[in-house]
Amino acid sequence: MQVHLYSSSFCGACTATRAVIDQAAALVSNVDITEVNVAVHPEAAERADITATPTVVIENTAGEQVFRAEGVPTINQVLTSLALAL
Repeated sequence: MQVHLYSSSFCGACTATRAVIDQAAALVSNVDITEVNVAVHPEAAERADITATPTVVIENTAGEQVFRAEGVPTINQVLTSLALAL
């Protein structure tokens, strides 16, 4: 399963989101996390239809999106989404 974090520099909420994702990944195996800075890679953000940072997108192994959230997700939201991605 894949977790994509779309972030931007100097984003306090992005730092909090990164901590939530790291906490969840410590509890669930086989989580691949990628972070995309939208200022550095605007084309990737545009392809993913990112309109705000942070945005978290979780995909299952087939590449299907099972979760998408703007803002800081809760640990329960991330863990539930990772369970759906299994």
